[in-house]
Formats: sequence, structure tokens, C-alpha cells
Amino acid sequence: MLDLSNEVRKALATNQPLVALESTLIAHGFPYPENYNLALELESLLREQGVVPATIGVLGGRLKVGLTTEEIHYIAQAGNIRKASLRDLPLMVALGLDGGTTVATTMQVAHWAGIKVFVTGGIGGVHRHAEDTFDISADLQALANYNVLVVCAGAKSVLDLPKTLEVLESQGTPVLGYQTDNFPAFYVRDSGLKVDYRIDEISQIINAFKIKEQLGITGGMVVSTPIPVEDELDGDRFNAWLDTILTEVEEKGVHGKDVTPYILGRLHEISCGETVQANRALIKNNLNLGAQLAKAYSAGGN
Repeated sequence: MLDLSNEVRKALATNQPLVALESTLIAHGFPYPENYNLALELESLLREQGVVPATIGVLGGRLKVGLTTEEIHYIAQAGNIRKASLRDLPLMVALGLDGGTTVATTMQVAHWAGIKVFVTGGIGGVHRHAEDTFDISADLQALANYNVLVVCAGAKSVLDLPKTLEVLESQGTPVLGYQTDNFPAFYVRDSGLKVDYRIDEISQIINAFKIKEQLGITGGMVVSTPIPVEDELDGDRFNAWLDTILTEVEEKGVHGKDVTPYILGRLHEISCGETVQANRALIKNNLNLGAQLAKAYSAGGN
């Protein structure tokens, strides 16, 4: 059920640096053809740095690690690709379905494949009013169980960030800030919350991760890096947009896995595309850090 591309298989066999990428970003993150072009650009940026990209998806019930250009194009333009989260994989495999892997499922498949670094935009977490809805992303469950370094611009700004960090602490997931003391909030550099550890050197992150492996401690690590200063959105303006959209979510009864796509889509509309441009910028920034981590891991932490 796990199909590794020849490029990924060779990289694993020869200890070349690898970075896992999700396919929900392609299926649901951007409109076509922007999603297709961005996916290819991200892979190209990794290759330019000597890192093998491993975009992960579910096609015909097979868990694909290292999608081909044709497979990426199919996911990008299909328009009806399901989100593949942790609970979906057995059904998708059994029924031969297609799916764009979420952060949680990309972590899961990367772990099975032996890929140690995964780059995403922002992790999911505890949704606002979760004390009433119990709406908590499976990303946190994955971080508790799968041995992967997850590079991100913090958690998505639409979440309850204090509760998200509390859950990560409770389950033993370390939250690191690369050259920052502050936990980023996706479009905004500083959420007002602190990371567990500020780490300024790539080698220190890799050494800590390898020590965790040697000790047999399960779960991943969050490596957060803020969106570049020049691409950050104004916090007050963003919060005003978000308040408007959250009111709409409540009035329209949007719930569960539909909440985040609805919010992100409306942010794109209200901001006249500013959030999409910020999203692109932070993903590329995260990718550069992920490439450095992957190369350091392959080199033994040096």
C-alpha cells in the first residue's frame, strides 16, 4: 500500500536529504493552476538545494510517496479530491479512493516511509470554542505519535493558540522557535505566546531530535519560524477580517473539517488575495529551513 517513487527510494537507500510535502495544499489550498505551479515550484526549490522532495498523496487507494508531475497535476485540477486525515486512510485504501493528505496524514506516511523532515505552512490545533464543539485537529494527535520534524510558521491564525500550545505541552511535543522566542501565528510573526525553546543553530535542533530517537521517545517536534517581516500581514486588520468571518461561520453553521477551508477561502476574498501571497511567502521560508534540517540530519547533525 506504500508506493515510493524511484527518486525517494534511492534517496532513502543512499542517505540523501529528503523533505516530505503535503498534498492538501495542492487539492484545497490554492485555486488551479496556482496550486499546480506552486507545488512544482516548491519541489524545484528543494532540488536546487540538493534535497529530494517527497510530495505525499493517496491515489487509487495507494499511499504515494513522491508524486510524479502528472499525479500532482491530477490532484491540482480534479476539484473533488477528498481530504485524507488519520481516520480516512483505511477507508480510502479499501475503497481505492483518491485523497490529499493533511498535515496529520503526511506525518503518518512520512514516518512509515522513514522521512524525518516535513514542511507545511502551519499546523492545525484546537479550534476556538473547542470546549463546546470538541473540534481539535488530528495534527496534534499525529505530533504525539509520529517521529517527524514538522517545520511550520506556527499554527494557523484562526485557532485558539493558547489551548493549542497547552495540548502540545500535555502530550509531550516540544515546540521550538528557530531564531525566535515567540510562537508565530501563520500570517503574523508573533502570537504573543512563547515557544518552549529558542534554538539558533540547525545542528542543535538535529542533535536534540536524534537524542529523542536514541531515547525511544515517540512523537514529533514542532520547529516554528515566523513569516518574513516584509510579508507579514497587519495584525489589527487581520483580526478584523477574522472576526467578521468567524461570525459568518457561526451564523451559517459551518462546522468540523469544513471550518478551516471556509475561513481560508473567505480570508482570500476579503483580503483581495493578500493572505494567499502571505501564505506563499511563508511556505517558501519554511521550505528553506526544512531543506537545511534535512541536509543536517543526513550529515549526522553537523
